[in-house]
Amino acid sequence: MTPAEPLSEHAPTVPFASQAAASGAPHIEVPVAYDGILLAGFGGPEGQDDVIPFLRNVTRGRGIPDERLEEVAHHYRHFDGISPINAQNRALKAALEAELASRGVDLPVYWGNRNWAPYLEEAVQDAAASGHSNLLALATSAYSSFSSCRQYREDFARVLDATGLAESVTIDKVRQFFDHPGFVQPFIDGVRDAVGGFLADGLPPESVRVLFSTHSIPTADAELSGPREGDPHHREWGEGGAYAAQHLAVAEVVMSAVAAEIPAAARVGWELVYQSRSGPPTQPWLEPDVNDVIAELPGAGVQAVAIVPLGFMSDHMEVLWDLDTEATDAAAEAGLRSVRTPTPGVDPAFVSGLVDLVEERLRGTVAADRPHLTDLGPWFDVCRPACCENVRAGFKPAAAGVAP
Repeated sequence: MTPAEPLSEHAPTVPFASQAAASGAPHIEVPVAYDGILLAGFGGPEGQDDVIPFLRNVTRGRGIPDERLEEVAHHYRHFDGISPINAQNRALKAALEAELASRGVDLPVYWGNRNWAPYLEEAVQDAAASGHSNLLALATSAYSSFSSCRQYREDFARVLDATGLAESVTIDKVRQFFDHPGFVQPFIDGVRDAVGGFLADGLPPESVRVLFSTHSIPTADAELSGPREGDPHHREWGEGGAYAAQHLAVAEVVMSAVAAEIPAAARVGWELVYQSRSGPPTQPWLEPDVNDVIAELPGAGVQAVAIVPLGFMSDHMEVLWDLDTEATDAAAEAGLRSVRTPTPGVDPAFVSGLVDLVEERLRGTVAADRPHLTDLGPWFDVCRPACCENVRAGFKPAAAGVAP
């Protein structure tokens, strides 16, 4: 990453931040005495009656009628209206608490969601009522974009204002962890096992394909992800902005690591694909779609495909429906063998890595000593001005970043 340049004396400070982060420095390299962890999730319905109210929350402000929401609801209806995401976050919270305790780190973990109970408002109020006012957030998303980073930061700001705690509670956020070893290792393990299994069955490496899949987002949003042009930390990200660049960089790391263990895997092809598009047909979104790519693989001589949910932390609805159902069915229709590799979930390496991220902020670890597996990292503790703008709504107040 480009060495940090100091902010000018006229640069804005970071609202809702700890004293250390309020200066806007990209990396906070002094110890900060956080007294609680805020685990911030997306949320999901836990019964059929929850589905439409949950989808109203997700799409609030867009004026989408219930009839259109019901078109998406069938994914949840198929699973009795229950998203697995809340159960997975309960498991992650418990795993984090156990890992923190094993290291002697005495920090409570408060869990709140953006779109369903338990809400972020409840979590922040519970923390404040318990005397914990200097919070470090772990958002359940690893990459740069409006929906995967800035929207969480805007929610932190909204919640602090709505609860009247803006003057008494601060919220910082751990750096995006897309290339942290703890996040990447479970993907390496999954791809190694899938590719190794295909090759052990006698398939030629050239007949195996690895598809790294992530959530598609509007192209305009993707182009605004990461530091903007004119910022000293901006790069020429290429098509798809920092969002696509981060995924591509991690996929390269995964395939290199697998090839180091299984030399023949160096001849296995791979590409980044997208899934879960939800916008109108007239709006450009990132492509290619995973199912379209799968349909074309037999014509390229491919016999087996490993589907890797690289953009996801756990097996929530976009994984269970879009990959385990639709993409797996597409592979079967194409006559392909397929394996969907695991998400990090509560893999010990991942849980340990998340606590490493907490400890590097508690200790003020300098950026040069922070682990990262791509040349894009270590990412910023404090998001840069104007990164990840919402094209439709512009900028709203946000915690954990320099105001645009």
